[in-house]
Amino acid sequence: MDHLLHLDRTLDELDPPRWTPPAPDATRLVRKVHGLRRVPLGRLGPADLHTLVSQQVALPYVLPLVVRRLLEEPLLDAYFYEGDLLLAAVGAPACAWDLLPDLGDRLRTVITALPEAAVSDLPRGAAEELARFVAGPGSSR
Repeated sequence: MDHLLHLDRTLDELDPPRWTPPAPDATRLVRKVHGLRRVPLGRLGPADLHTLVSQQVALPYVLPLVVRRLLEEPLLDAYFYEGDLLLAAVGAPACAWDLLPDLGDRLRTVITALPEAAVSDLPRGAAEELARFVAGPGSSR
């Protein structure tokens, strides 16, 4: 299924069951993630996608949106620093990428095309994380 066909729908609609409202004493992050599940996919910005991927929420729907952004701008600064969305994506569990093998392959191609200087400017450990992802299924992620 092409998850990008559902840009007018929300994660609560696409990824059942709908989440109940967060508890009154929920953290800001929990309230934010709950709120993002009610935003149409096409309206999620880079920072929203970073939050959802980092929290491993509805990855079969979120990762296609992330890869679409990364194909255009691999080192997109979504929230914290240049390349943070890319590192969040490659940090997603292997089982999520197993469901999206073509997208994983496309992202691997983008990563291997990155200039070495750009990779060296990423935070410590990023080059190794990218290399593990590029190595693909079966590597120790």
